[in-house]
Amino acid sequence: MIDDVVYITEEGIQKIKEELAYLKTTRTEEIAAKLQIAIAQGDLKENADYHAAKEEQGFVQGRIRDLEDSLRRAQVIKDVGPSDVVRVGSTVTVFVEDDDETETYSIVGAHEADPGNGRISNESPFGQALIGAKKGQTVAAQTPGGEIRLKIHSIS
Repeated sequence: MIDDVVYITEEGIQKIKEELAYLKTTRTEEIAAKLQIAIAQGDLKENADYHAAKEEQGFVQGRIRDLEDSLRRAQVIKDVGPSDVVRVGSTVTVFVEDDDETETYSIVGAHEADPGNGRISNESPFGQALIGAKKGQTVAAQTPGGEIRLKIHSIS
């Protein structure tokens, strides 16, 4: 992680809170019920249902810890108006030199990244290359497939 901050929108915080509430109530209760049924079967050493429920319980507890940590470190992305520099929360239109095409990306925090829908994380190679860049500037992003050059057309 670039720093200790988790960048997120108000909508993203709401989604985390909803998932957290679901995991702490409904999901935890479902797993507790599975465990009760499995324990009632006896002989826990050879009980596949018990071991599966315990594994599921561990996963859910880990996810709860991750979400709580993200909320503690959350910094809400605020729309402070136009900027001549790319920052988290910016929408950037770039010319991708290798593909000879124009793409538009919204720079968001890692929790809300959805590259297929043009929402890229500030921690991704494209996000890192674009943060701090200005209109007209060309930046290079290191990707697993090699370097990609992006020329910034507009920032909003």
